[in-house]
Amino acid sequence: MNELELKYGCNPNQKPSRIFMADGSDLPITVLNGKPGYINFLDAFNGWQLVKELKQATGLPAATSFKHVSPAGAAVGLPLSEVERKIYWVDDLGDLSPLASAYARARGADRMSSFGDFISLSDVCDVDTAKLIKREVSDGVIAPGYEPEALEILKAKKKGNYNVIQIDPAYVPAPVETKQVYGISFEQGRNELHIDDALFENIVTENKELPEQAKIDLIIAMITLKYTQSNSVCYVKDGQAIGIGAGQQSRIHCTRLAGSKADNWYLRQCPKVLDLQFLDNIGRADRDNSIDLYIGEDYMDVLADGAWEKIFKVKPEVFTREEKRAWLDGMQNVALGSDAFFPFGDNVERAHKSGVKYIAQPGGSIRDDNVIDTCNKYGMTMCFTGIRLFHH
Repeated sequence: MNELELKYGCNPNQKPSRIFMADGSDLPITVLNGKPGYINFLDAFNGWQLVKELKQATGLPAATSFKHVSPAGAAVGLPLSEVERKIYWVDDLGDLSPLASAYARARGADRMSSFGDFISLSDVCDVDTAKLIKREVSDGVIAPGYEPEALEILKAKKKGNYNVIQIDPAYVPAPVETKQVYGISFEQGRNELHIDDALFENIVTENKELPEQAKIDLIIAMITLKYTQSNSVCYVKDGQAIGIGAGQQSRIHCTRLAGSKADNWYLRQCPKVLDLQFLDNIGRADRDNSIDLYIGEDYMDVLADGAWEKIFKVKPEVFTREEKRAWLDGMQNVALGSDAFFPFGDNVERAHKSGVKYIAQPGGSIRDDNVIDTCNKYGMTMCFTGIRLFHH
């Protein structure tokens, strides 16, 4: 099959729409269920590249949760702690396969942003992963294959309309890519940059310590950024992205946005949040929204009289700013990647508030000395990669 007609493009008024191979070859994908749309395929193909590279770089199964052509989360298949199982709502599922653990992490990093996601999996989708996907609000999944029982589980999702795509893992795209804007064709060489720990050899700070786990986390950060709409910054801890700031015009806004998401991820692990007593009939999405409000500045939206009774069995105490700051001070050894250089030390100051210890960024700012001095003030390790990772 050389081309696939789509219902419409980015919006319903944009017709006709299709995906096709300009060289006349067959498409490297097969739609096993549903009818994916234009944006679904953009998410699927970007996400597939991300997880394929994560698997190649780490040797571990990888998953990503995409929304609007940027990852909301990405992770490799490391075992989940008991706390992580609780905050990702998978503590009732028993032991998960490595691939299912990867998706639980990718989905769980920023559950609000992942609502209605498109999933990419590096490995054949197993039953554990399919059961996890079945219970989440999602638009579709792409993987190199599906176990028969897993495929049947996914086909039953969304009243039989769930999008399931199989991609040929051996497919190699052309070395030059093109696209059109306003009827004008753009052409460039594909970004084939290979990301591994050799990228982090130029350590420019006084602290030269870079443990193996930090190298893995920086690899995950940089590969994630490679497929995130720029400007972008990514915080990573223990094998998963915990905060991604995408598509911001200002670098500091990227750092703040990603940092606030990383903070929310860690605040959800506080006993005060874990012990929230929800009504039995509260759905998963409503629980996520309520937690986000509870740990944020608009907590009275869920704690006011007349509001909390619709969500909780018992009215929670206010999670004070002082309590939150005290808990966040326990977040340590976080890795951070940036797709372009930090122009000011304020980015490092903000990163420090979210426990960042290791940083990888291109370098090359006229204020590199200021950025390095700020890292030294906090004992951070920072690498200059010399490589920019813009993605548009």
